Amino acid sequence: MQTRILGNSDLELTPVGFGTWAIGGDDWGMGWGPQDEADSVAAILEGLEAGINWIDTAHAYGFGVSEEVVGKALKEWAEPVILATKCGVLPNEDRTPNRFTSRATILEEVEGSLKRLQTDCIDLYQLHWPEPDEGVEEAWQTLLDLKGQGKIRWPGVSNYSVDQLGRASALGPVSSLQPRYSLLNRQIEAEGQLEWCGQNNCGILCYSPMESGLLTGKVNEEWIANLADTDWRKHKPDHPVASLLHPPKQDPFLKLVSALGEIAAGSGHTVGQLAVAWTLRRAEVTSAIVGARKTGQIAETVKAGDWQLSEEELKAIETAHQEFTEVIG
Repeated sequence: MQTRILGNSDLELTPVGFGTWAIGGDDWGMGWGPQDEADSVAAILEGLEAGINWIDTAHAYGFGVSEEVVGKALKEWAEPVILATKCGVLPNEDRTPNRFTSRATILEEVEGSLKRLQTDCIDLYQLHWPEPDEGVEEAWQTLLDLKGQGKIRWPGVSNYSVDQLGRASALGPVSSLQPRYSLLNRQIEAEGQLEWCGQNNCGILCYSPMESGLLTGKVNEEWIANLADTDWRKHKPDHPVASLLHPPKQDPFLKLVSALGEIAAGSGHTVGQLAVAWTLRRAEVTSAIVGARKTGQIAETVKAGDWQLSEEELKAIETAHQEFTEVIG
């Protein structure tokens, strides 16, 4: 895979990055069911062997579990790997996520991340959520200070609005934005983050390009029924993503997946590859973050990094998407 420069940084990233949300375990409120550490390490190594050169993680993913697994996996890998992690989500007493940032919490979190990742400098350190909003400036200035101290190389943000991006950039350039972006979730197109990043040399690292696993092409009624009891997608019917697995949206969604499968198969690809390639069609997007919990998943999806969708394919995708949105409203 060819690499792309991330915004105003010197980081050269492959168009597909390895995401580790799903390997954070199942006891923290947004888990994906039981996860075996050996499977996680093997999946990471498979991704690196397939050509991926960067990994995205976060303190929030299992409250340190994901970062620890990444650190262990990289001990088995000889080549340099670009590390990106995030701060700003802390555990409540019941280990559910609490979005909060302050200078004090960031300084504490970065030390923990450095230790768990077994490194002395984080390549890309991102503010996970802009909460509280009134703390955006303090949080961003803290990341700029960490860069000056040599503990991080480049600072970025995640889930920021255009207003929040502007307020942060007034203190110092924002190297990257990590937003949710998929052919089912186009919020950053409507709200202006894509345009802002293009105008301000800010790279975009989109997460959930396969909509939290729903656009892999493997989802059917049996797959839904077999979701683990601790998989967050099973118990959040009001969540904009998980709601697609529950009536009344389930049937229209499965019809959409079938239509996308036919489009992808026309050029010998999968639905997952199509979903990732769709996000990469935008010049503003530097890379798409793709997760894997075991071997055999990432090696296929990574091929999306070399697939440029044709105009005919893009039109077919839009037609299928429009029919879907007209049904669900």
